[in-house]
Amino acid sequence: MIPCHALVTGGSHNIGKAICERLTADGIPVIVLDNSPPDHDSYDVFHHVDLSDARATTQCLAEITATHEITRLVNNVGIVAPAAVEEVTLDQFETILNTNARAALLCTQALLPTMKTYKFGRIVSTASRVVLGKQLRTSYSASKGAILAMSRTWALELAAHGITVNCIAPGPIATSAFWENNPPDSTRAKAIIQGIPLGRMGTPADIAHATSYFLDERSSFVTGQVLYVCGGLTVGLAGS
Repeated sequence: MIPCHALVTGGSHNIGKAICERLTADGIPVIVLDNSPPDHDSYDVFHHVDLSDARATTQCLAEITATHEITRLVNNVGIVAPAAVEEVTLDQFETILNTNARAALLCTQALLPTMKTYKFGRIVSTASRVVLGKQLRTSYSASKGAILAMSRTWALELAAHGITVNCIAPGPIATSAFWENNPPDSTRAKAIIQGIPLGRMGTPADIAHATSYFLDERSSFVTGQVLYVCGGLTVGLAGS
């Protein structure tokens, strides 16, 4: 029998919370890695870890894989630090890449032995529509672009082992992180919402639904893909 535990990074709040809730509803036990405790109860195990710290992350993963067989991975963690290109600092750039991209690599490497043993695995990483271009996102877009490129590479390398690798690329999603970077009454926030063809912000549940599809055992013929969950924003602008 194939073990069904799922590991979700950044699973304590917002999109990560919704993913954990959906997986729990799907009957999949969840292990959460985050730097703050979950504000929900849709998980079996929680590990407090700074995912920007390679040593701490590697140690945490070693402890988890010693006691749990995990065949589903959601590389969801993501931090944003909006800044014009002239204002980006190296420390900021490295922290964002380490948290968003390097942690995905470390988690994937740690779980691959079990996935290969069972000839089954599902890896889903949260990218972003910013990979297509967005102002003030040099560091964030670099990290999410890396996620996209790595996932395509892994899809080719791991296909023979029954492991699929795909990405979800959210558009504007109503999370605390979005509103922190785009205050509700700001001109920027209003312009973003007005430009969404479906006429509304996305919800964390929208992302969780798409993630659930990629993690399903029946999604075995889909790999190396990116699904934009963006209300049509990546197709074009509404009203233009």
